[in-house]
Amino acid sequence: MRRLSLLVVAILLAPISFGSSLLAEEKRPNVLFIAVDDLRTELGCYGDDWIKSPNIDKLAASGTVFSRAYCQQAVCSPSRTSLMTGLRPDSTRVYDLVTHFRKNAPNVVTLGQHFKQNGYYSVSMGKIYHGGYDDAPTWSEPARKPKGGGGYALPENRAMISQKRAAAKKQGLTGTKLSRAARGPATEMADVKDNAYTDGAIADLAVKSLQELSKRDEPFFLAVGFTKPHLPFNAPKRYWDMYDPAEIELADNPFPPKNVTPYSLTSWGEMRVYEGIPKKGDLTEEKARELKHGYYACVSFTDANVGQLLNELDKLQLADDTIVVLWGDHGWKLGEHNGWCKHTNFENDANAPLIIRAPGQKAPGKPSDALVEFVDIYPTLCDLAGLDKPQHLEGSSAAPLLDKPGAKWKPAAFSQYPRGAVMGYTMKTDRYRFTAWKNKKTGEVLETELYDHQVDPAENENVAGEAKNAELVAQLQKQLDAGWKAARPE
Repeated sequence: MRRLSLLVVAILLAPISFGSSLLAEEKRPNVLFIAVDDLRTELGCYGDDWIKSPNIDKLAASGTVFSRAYCQQAVCSPSRTSLMTGLRPDSTRVYDLVTHFRKNAPNVVTLGQHFKQNGYYSVSMGKIYHGGYDDAPTWSEPARKPKGGGGYALPENRAMISQKRAAAKKQGLTGTKLSRAARGPATEMADVKDNAYTDGAIADLAVKSLQELSKRDEPFFLAVGFTKPHLPFNAPKRYWDMYDPAEIELADNPFPPKNVTPYSLTSWGEMRVYEGIPKKGDLTEEKARELKHGYYACVSFTDANVGQLLNELDKLQLADDTIVVLWGDHGWKLGEHNGWCKHTNFENDANAPLIIRAPGQKAPGKPSDALVEFVDIYPTLCDLAGLDKPQHLEGSSAAPLLDKPGAKWKPAAFSQYPRGAVMGYTMKTDRYRFTAWKNKKTGEVLETELYDHQVDPAENENVAGEAKNAELVAQLQKQLDAGWKAARPE
């Protein structure tokens, strides 16, 4: 009887996971953590019904779509580093593709590492951190590698890359320079099975991993990173066939914003290394349409791969016991502002998809337009799983928004992008995007941008220099300088 009484007391005092009646100490929910490279908020569940994304849309219908989620820097490694560490770029000091965060924050506990330390089996496959910059302490075992698959499927394209690589090696090129010199076409359409490409093989491996992990005693944290729709836009023919190229609309603002600053734009060099893309100057309408068609095909290819994972959760009867989070590491331009790729502070680049589904959430299927940031994902998952949050986190848990999507939330979200000796700090408020380009050493504001999303959601005119906006610019500059610490949810 005494042992029974102690058990009752323990049950009453035990912490309960958010949105679940299960005891946090007895059974925590699994986590399926899906990363997608270069994914825009151009999906069916974001209101763009021309995109064929039924599986992601189904996830959204049973979870929460965050329409205004923002990465902390619109390029792969800084964004992923920020999300996985819960630290902003100025804390990790990772602003490029060649700095590992452990150099500047050697003892930081990452998201997967925190779950591992709290009894989870933490596993990854595909692109979670930027390529070549994985982090062993994050995982319970080395990253799993798929068998088969590849970047290109057509023999002629593989031969082209092989020849380019051989020629580049003869010139003494290595590392990044070798990689850039040996690129194939920017698009490929091959009539092959999904697993002929890397992402299809990753999906197959993820399904097998789910089957294995479901048999373990401890809960799992499974991170699956898909590379598409990152360049090159290569996908099986069936996904290209989902779209009629004649019906694909090109960007309606293929011009720089009026009064744009010298720091705002890029020459989209990431794309120019691919075969068939001009080294400088504009794309032809034909090439732009081909690229957009390829991007859409890759989105639908990724959607199918995501669908495999979600279907397997259902087959294994794990869906009710698993938190699912899907995120794109940043946005992407498809001709907007006469630009392609990312690498700017514009809305197209900083805004990215975020969908979370958690067991027991009270408002499934209802989207949230609250301003949230990718540094919020780490504390959110902690709350959803019933884990304590590490003290170093620089984001705020968005878990309450899964129950009350319309709750009053942050007044601003913050991102940044460097331009040599200048750092562009940008802030999205409910109505405005405000950016200040500052000298890194002195902090002097060199240029500002102000876009009024109420009248100019596409950010086509910088109105920071207009006399009537002087007081508003001063107010926004003050708010930007106060930063994220002054913008926590109430």
